[in-house]
Amino acid sequence: MDQVHVIRHKVLVEGQSRRSVAEQMGVSRNTVRKYLSSPEPITGMRAKRKHPVLEKIGPRLDELLEDWSGRTTKKQRLTASRLHQQLINEGYQVGQTTVRSYVQQWKREKAEVFVPLVHRAGEEAQVDFFEVTVELGGERKKYWMFLMRLMYSGRDFCWIYERCDQVAFLDAHVRAFAHFGGIPGRCIYDNLKPAVKKILFPGRQLTQRFMALCSHYLFEPCFARPGVGHDKGGVEARGRGIRLQHLVPIPRGQTLRAVAQELLANLDRQAITKRDRKGLSVMDKFGDEQQKMRSLPAHPFEPRLVVPLCIDRKSLVRYRGETYSLPSHFCAAAEVMAYVGPTDIRFVHRDEIVVRERVSKHGQQIHYRDYLIELSKKPQAVRQVAPELVAEMGEPFAALWLILEKSHGGKTAGRIFARVLDAVVDHGEAAVGQAMKKALAAGKQHLLGLAALTQMSLPDEIDVPEPLKSYVVESARATDFDALMEVTP
Repeated sequence: MDQVHVIRHKVLVEGQSRRSVAEQMGVSRNTVRKYLSSPEPITGMRAKRKHPVLEKIGPRLDELLEDWSGRTTKKQRLTASRLHQQLINEGYQVGQTTVRSYVQQWKREKAEVFVPLVHRAGEEAQVDFFEVTVELGGERKKYWMFLMRLMYSGRDFCWIYERCDQVAFLDAHVRAFAHFGGIPGRCIYDNLKPAVKKILFPGRQLTQRFMALCSHYLFEPCFARPGVGHDKGGVEARGRGIRLQHLVPIPRGQTLRAVAQELLANLDRQAITKRDRKGLSVMDKFGDEQQKMRSLPAHPFEPRLVVPLCIDRKSLVRYRGETYSLPSHFCAAAEVMAYVGPTDIRFVHRDEIVVRERVSKHGQQIHYRDYLIELSKKPQAVRQVAPELVAEMGEPFAALWLILEKSHGGKTAGRIFARVLDAVVDHGEAAVGQAMKKALAAGKQHLLGLAALTQMSLPDEIDVPEPLKSYVVESARATDFDALMEVTP
């Protein structure tokens, strides 16, 4: 039992004297008197210890902390060891432990106090990008994982992109809202370049495309303080958790899209089984949250960036260090409209659309099929690009080129293959390919046999309009006119 209670009971209830109680309990009469005056235990207060060294160096440390605080970065930060070194250089006699204790107390006084927040259904989502590693086709490469987290239910949307640019940023929002089937009231971001053009504290000047996204889906964009990651600590912690729970070991796949779909499926499966302290799963809470989210608009936002690009004389266009070839007849326009997506680019010329898969920065994608008209007129160029061209066209063009090069040499093979390409331009790759297969199967590998490939026969019947079907058109041959040259007597 508590000593204070026993002493007070013996004196006040049992009526014993203070002296006898002091002797029984082994304490002084002064202690008994203190316990009788207060029911709470009285502890002796130690006199504040003097620190003559700190009193001497304290003002100088405050000056250094004030002066150096604005001359640091996260990686070149202020340390007690550096401050101790500075004091020693200035002639002060002080131990490193003393300086460290002073700096720790200074940091505690400057530390930010966090406020416990309340997340309400349908009101808030936090967004961020995270660097991840994925293995595609046996090659490991760094990619970017977009994460949008609904803070009330805890449901996540993830997608992996090759680039962390504005097109991927906008495309991920469109996918996320479609996946959730609704739009939260506001989204919280870092001050990332795809969204923020300029920081005008406390406001932000947003990029034009991001403003268009916000206007389309009618959500409020909110931004964390510059350099402060814990303003959106929910998505920061969840991003690290996803990397450790779902991306270890490093995921493998044939395409980035397949890896992203598998990751999203895993997160949805986890949302069904993961429960909070009340026994509610993420999907249970999401059912309530989805009802309070804003409905999706009739049409999704178009995340593609529309850019006019110039076509050079090689029928090439360049976009941010990426180079693509286009059909040679596009050169007549000198300019083409490019609709840039996260994984491909659509080039539009009049009513014709050409789609190219995006390449890495400083990479190029040359399709020699785009130059068939020019190659049909330039045998020497055919010889130089033949391996790349036949790799695109496949069989039987690849087999024909090998036969021609082996039997006639590169120069003559280029001439013959140029005539074959001329037939492809006129009659189409499929028709010429069928004729080539028949010729090669018949063993017509000589010049005359292959030259016949360029003389494609016309179809037996030609569709004509109904009013013209009653007319009969007779065909003629050059020999029919020999009769005109006969001399009559």
